[in-house]
Amino acid sequence: MSSVPRPLGPAPAGHPPVTALPHRAGLLPLVALAIGFVMAMLDVTVVNVGLSNISTSLDAPLSTLVWIVDGYTLTFAAMLLVGGALADRFGARKLYLTGLFLFVLASLLCGAAPNGPFLVAARLLQGLGAAFFMPSSLSLLSHVYEDDRVRARMLGVWSATVGLAAAIGPLVGGVLIHWLGWRSIFLINVPVGLVGLLMARKLIPQVAGQARALHLYSHLAGVVMLAGLSFVLIQGPVYGWSSPRILAGLAVAVLAAVALVRHELRGVAPLLPKALFATPQFAAANGIGFMINFGIYGNLFYLALFLQQGRGADALQTGLQLVPMMAVVFFGNLMSGRMAAHWGPRVPLLLGLSVGTVFTAVAMSFRPDTPYWVLAVVCAAANLGISTAIPAMTTVVMQVAGKAHANSAAAALNANRQIGALVGVALMGAILHSVNGWGLRNGLAFGVMAAAYGLALWLVWRFVGVVKEQWVTRRA
Repeated sequence: MSSVPRPLGPAPAGHPPVTALPHRAGLLPLVALAIGFVMAMLDVTVVNVGLSNISTSLDAPLSTLVWIVDGYTLTFAAMLLVGGALADRFGARKLYLTGLFLFVLASLLCGAAPNGPFLVAARLLQGLGAAFFMPSSLSLLSHVYEDDRVRARMLGVWSATVGLAAAIGPLVGGVLIHWLGWRSIFLINVPVGLVGLLMARKLIPQVAGQARALHLYSHLAGVVMLAGLSFVLIQGPVYGWSSPRILAGLAVAVLAAVALVRHELRGVAPLLPKALFATPQFAAANGIGFMINFGIYGNLFYLALFLQQGRGADALQTGLQLVPMMAVVFFGNLMSGRMAAHWGPRVPLLLGLSVGTVFTAVAMSFRPDTPYWVLAVVCAAANLGISTAIPAMTTVVMQVAGKAHANSAAAALNANRQIGALVGVALMGAILHSVNGWGLRNGLAFGVMAAAYGLALWLVWRFVGVVKEQWVTRRA
């Protein structure tokens, strides 16, 4: 089979001309695009397993550990919408390669970090690279696989690969740290990323850019708002919640948020189309996404430190113990699709969030001497429930947005979910810093997570009913 791209006919008005590979492109382009995505997913989970080792090696305090996790999420969340706009403007392939190169370079810097602040700075650069290449990856996948049936099959393989990466991340991190040290969890990205760059250059077609406003004012206000919020949540326990620096950071975050909202309401071409907010379901679904990621990533950060510092597990033991708790995510995603096909997205949302809320509340009773099998069963049940809700939440957003605003809606949802992850990790760090004793910490931390899931459940109950009726009507 020839791998020479063939030109398409004239592009419809408003769409960029593309050069696509033949219909039978095979699996190699999927592998090329999945490499970057999988590395980014793994970096979210493996770092949590290595936090105790990093703290010991670099003499890093708890606040620095939170920045190491949230620094990546901060730039990723803040620049995700920018990455999508730049991909449209300069071409998806070009931005994918640029972002992947930045990610590989940042991984090298992370692995060579001599101290905590250097590692935080490198993690910020990693998040920027991920924000550039991740929005482009799915767009390029659509260009490579033109046939609808082939594309659907490849997207299924893609989703399974991403889910598997999230599930095995703690184990991969534990094994690497046990045998090669914590720096290996970053340095492994360098050879893998270089292979991904070479494959993408050879196998992925060019996609021409198109004129698109970058909304620099809105993006800048969003970055300042998130940076201020992160500073307040992470450094608040260190400097004191009423200290001048924390109050100043809070003022900056609030002013940036007000400026962003005012500009979006008055703007002729806002960052997000105003039509998305014509019904409350879109805002509700984004709130659900925020709360879900708040709980999931806050839980992973907190649980990894509880297993290591509260129960004495090393990195490898922590990775092994987290595997059954994370592997259920894959099965929850599969169940969600089947449930939604029969009953619409409301049912898996209600059921999944109910299970997640109940079992996360049960986890409030955890103590350092609680048997491991109890921890595993409770956390696995909670994660199974929440992972059942996630695909249904995405379905709601896509239904409300329609084809006209699908890209903007997806970008907004992803950005909100990353902000939820950022706030969840920061708040768990504040609880660890401010509360003594694992019994009290567990009660407060898991109680906050259960409350977040409960709020998401209320949003579903209150706002997602209309989507269910539309789904049933369409199926009839």
